[in-house]
Parts: sequence; structure tokens; C-alpha cells
Amino acid sequence: MTQTIAPRVRMLVLLFLAVTGALLAGAGPASAHAALTGSDPAQGVVVEKAPAQVSLTFSETVSMNDDSLRVLDPKGARVDTGKPSEVSGTTYAVQLHSGLPDGTYTVTYQVVSADSHPVAGAYTFSIGSPSETSVSVSGQEAGGGVVGWLYGFGRYASYAGFIVMTGGAAFVLACWRRGTGVPALQRLVVTGWVAMAAATLFLLLLRGSYTGSGKLGDVFDLDLLGEVLQTKTGAALVSRLLLLAAAALFIAVLFGAYDKRESEEKRDLTFGLAIGGTVVAAGLAASWAMAEHASTGLQPGIAMPVDVLHLLAVATWLGGLTTLLVALYRAPADRPVEAPAARRFSRLALGSVCVVAATGTYQSWRQLGSWSALTDTGYGRLLLVKIGLVALLVGIAWISRRWTARLADTTTEEAVRKSAPEKEHVTASAGTTDTAQQTSGDAEAGSGSAKRAAQLARQQAAVDATRQKRLRDSDAHRIGLRRSVLAEAGVAVVVLAVTTLLTSTEPGRTEQDAAAANRASSSSSSSAGDSASGALTLDMSFDTGGTDGKGVVSVDLDPARTGANEMHVYVTRPNGRAFDVPEVKVAFTLEAKDIGPLPVVPDHITTGHWSATGVQIPMAGEWEISVTVRTSDVDQVTVSKNAQIG
Repeated sequence: MTQTIAPRVRMLVLLFLAVTGALLAGAGPASAHAALTGSDPAQGVVVEKAPAQVSLTFSETVSMNDDSLRVLDPKGARVDTGKPSEVSGTTYAVQLHSGLPDGTYTVTYQVVSADSHPVAGAYTFSIGSPSETSVSVSGQEAGGGVVGWLYGFGRYASYAGFIVMTGGAAFVLACWRRGTGVPALQRLVVTGWVAMAAATLFLLLLRGSYTGSGKLGDVFDLDLLGEVLQTKTGAALVSRLLLLAAAALFIAVLFGAYDKRESEEKRDLTFGLAIGGTVVAAGLAASWAMAEHASTGLQPGIAMPVDVLHLLAVATWLGGLTTLLVALYRAPADRPVEAPAARRFSRLALGSVCVVAATGTYQSWRQLGSWSALTDTGYGRLLLVKIGLVALLVGIAWISRRWTARLADTTTEEAVRKSAPEKEHVTASAGTTDTAQQTSGDAEAGSGSAKRAAQLARQQAAVDATRQKRLRDSDAHRIGLRRSVLAEAGVAVVVLAVTTLLTSTEPGRTEQDAAAANRASSSSSSSAGDSASGALTLDMSFDTGGTDGKGVVSVDLDPARTGANEMHVYVTRPNGRAFDVPEVKVAFTLEAKDIGPLPVVPDHITTGHWSATGVQIPMAGEWEISVTVRTSDVDQVTVSKNAQIG
């Protein structure tokens, strides 16, 4: 049976590593949870005289330092005072030096949102008239690279450690108190504690680099660590470490003094351990709720306790499931997990699933806000994946409940009589009798009888344990339960990975609100530009037919007259959020004069933004402006519109 178990355990470990690697490696930079909803000067505008300051408005409050908001001239030199200030609410400004010359200026920002995630971006505006700029912001990102990947892995490990530690302790106290004496369960819970403690220290060291430079060399910068300790996230991580010290004491008592107590004494101590363990587990869950999604946005006073309850229910369910799996495979033959314990966990898991469903529904409504966000935003689509996985998990759990109901809880004597062939039993008995007789003879014959008797006792105990294990493993109902619980654990690993990604993905409500604000800002900026300088804006929908191939491409031409023009191209999703595509090309054709197509390949500026200066329009007329958008190696489409230029 051991040879059968080993491949399954290896398969589960490989599944764990594969899913973790695929999801975390493919995640890329963490999506922002605070979005830029407005700016003054606005993106792409041309102002007549230099402004005294640049202000940015976000969808929620953010944290800034002296380098969070920078304004660069066409040569890349800073022209701001370097001291951003809060103007009002979610608007922040930085003062500019006086007497700035004409040209194109770049505004870059890197801040930390209220729910602890880094946010970065950039845009340009011009004074007097546009000019060439040496500033490249196409690589602007926050929370990416090696540090971002390591931080994501640390978050996954901390969640996994919390679930295993909390769920394992809950399983032992509520379902199987005899499990305190099982070494495999002791190792499991302690491993969960170690994983969570190590991951928390890891995150604390990475935090400064993750929200700042993104350089691996800054991980051990003590100055950065000092700054992190003064933030809300740093305080939450330190609180988690202090609570883990209390959790260590709880684990020591659970598997030490509590395990050594008699049954009646255990009954008195169980209540105290349950209360203390619940308080510590709730505190650990609150260290996430008070620093991340639940702490900001809509109804934080309700969302934080709901989030704590959600995490506790998930830990009880999935952590208990992991513990049951270990008990089914690794519990000693003389102390197998009994059917009543499995049935108690089945009821506990059912209650936990109900709590998870109720709290998860509230959280989904809070983070999405509309049905359209479920399909039009990255958060919504990831949530649909999680819902599907949880539904699969519940389906497998239903199968496990059926096996639990059938589980045969036989005694050793009954198992011997049912499964061991009579001949084998007689042979074993005869062998034991002969050995006993031989040992008795040895006792009479020599002085080593005591040593031989002890050796015989150990051999007999090993034989009995092997027989009990073989008989236990031959129970068809127990085998069925093992397999279904193993399948549950495999799906649970994937659910945990998707949940980790959800916590680092911008909520659908925020994404849609920011997109609406950006559309309104772009519309007002375009209107102002049209009235002031005759700038031309064309919006064209496209669909390349491939994955993620739908969107809107906007072409801004300023001043839309003969001669040199400045062109900006913006690519957005159907919900208005900017995104990058591999290639964008523009062509101008004047069919009436048989001129063109005149190709223009704009330079990539930032996410969803391309620009070109000095675009020559040789004569006035009704020009056809064609835009070719390529979304993959094989998927591209060309869309066009006619417009009067000159």
C-alpha cells in the first residue's frame, strides 16, 4: 500500500508546484487597486503657459514620499520641487519651478494604494507646443519583476500556512482529539506555523523594494525597512508575527500538556483551548483584513469582520480537509482516524462552506458592483474561475460525505476475522507459538531470556501493526474516502492560488469607475482641444477575432491642419481601460488627389498610448485615416474613418 500512496502524494506535490508556478509566474505585475481618475494638466493637452503645479486625483487615498510624483522636462530633468502634498481627499499635487520653457513634459507617479498595493503610471502634457522628449515611460510598472514574483509567492505561502495551521488545530480539537498524539498531524500543524512565520518575515523584508524601486538588492536596506514599519502594511505584518508567538504557545499546549491529559481532564481544557485558539486565529485573519481590500472602499466597517469570518471559514474547511487527508494516509495503524471523527468534520465542513458562500457573495458584490464587471474586468473573470473551482470542490466534497457515511469503523479483532485467511491466521499463530516455545526454551537454557523476550515482543507488535494497517487499508470505504479527499485537496490548492491572485487584482468596481472617469476626462479634454486648436479625435472599434482582440482605438491629431501635426493613438478595452497591443500602425490616404497611403509608425509611450510628432499632411482635404491593430502574431485588423483635415 505504501508504494501506492507514494505516487499519489508526489502527484499532489507536483500539482501544487505546477499550479503555483503557472499562476504566480503568469500574473505579471500586480494590478493597481487605486486608479488615476483625473489630472491637471490633463493627459495630452497643450497649455499656453506653464502651470504652477501638477495635481493627480486617484480613486482612493494613496501614500506618497518625496519621489512618488515627478515631472520631467523634454531632456529628462526634474522640474518639480519633489514634495507632493495632499490637496483634498484623493487629490495630490506637486509644485513646479517657475519659468518653464515650451515643450512636452512627462508626469510619472508611483504610490501605494490604501489596500497596500503599489500603483505606477505616466502621461505627458505640453506647454506652448509639443516637442520631442527623451523620456521613455514604456517600462513603467509597479510590483513587477523578480521582487514582484517573490512577493506573490510569499503571500501564497502565508495564506497556505495560516490555513494548514488553523484548520489542523480546529480538526484536532473539534473532530478528533486522539489526533493530538499522531506525529504526522503534529508535523503538519507545526509546518503550517513555520511556513506562515517565514513568509511573514519574507514579506516584511521585500515590502520596501516591492513598493519602491523593485530591485532585489534593496531587500536588506534597513532604511527601507524602517519606512515599511511605519506603514499600515508594516504594522499588520509585525502584528502577525506577535500573534504567531501566541500561536506557538497554543500549539505547544495542544500537542504537549493537552495530549497527556486523560479524557475527562481533556474535556475541561478543550473549551479554554478552543476560545484561545479562536481569538489568535481571528487576530491573524484580521492582519489581512485591516491592511488589504476590506480596509478600503465601500462599507469597510462591515467588510473587515466579514473578511475575518471568511478567512476563518476557509481555513477550517480547507485546512481541516488537508489534516483529514494526512490522517487517512499517515495515521499509525493502532490509531486510525475513526468514522465518527470523519463524520464530525463532514458536518463542520458543511457549515464552513455555508459561511464561505455567504461572506463570499457579499465580498463579490462589494468588489464588483455590477453584473457587467463580472465579465468585463480582470477581477470578475478571475472570480468566475474561482466560483467554478469552488463548485467543483463542493461536488467532490459531496462524494466524500457519501464515503464518510459508509466508512466502516471496525475493531482490530473484527478486521482480522473478516480479511485474514484462516490458513494465514493459523500459520501466523503457529509461528508465534513455535517462537514462544523456542524463547521459553531459551529462557530455561540461558541467561539472555529477558533480551530475547523483549525482542519477541517488538516483533509481535510489528506484526500486529502491519496486520492492522493492511486490514485498515483493505476497507473499500476508507479507500474511496481517501481518493475523494485527495481530489478535494488538489482542487483546493488551485483555489488558494486563484484567491491569492484575486487579492492582488484591481477590484472590478474600481476598474469600471476609473474607466468612466478617464472617458469623461478624455472627452472634456478633447472638447477643449477642439475648440482651442482645431484638434481632431477619431474613435474606431476593432475586433481582431483572437483572444483579447476587442477594443477601441482613438486617434488624436493636433492641430489637424496641413504641415506638421502631433498624433496620439490610444487603445482601450470595451470597458474603457487602457491596454497594450504588440503593434499599432497608422496610414493617411487622400483618394481625391491619389495621395497615399502615407504610413506612420508611432512610438509606444505608456500603457495603451502611442505618439508621433511631425506627422506631415501635404494638403487639405477629406483624408482616410486607417489604423492597423495587431493583438497577436497572427491576429490583426485595419479600421478606418474619413475626416476633414486643413
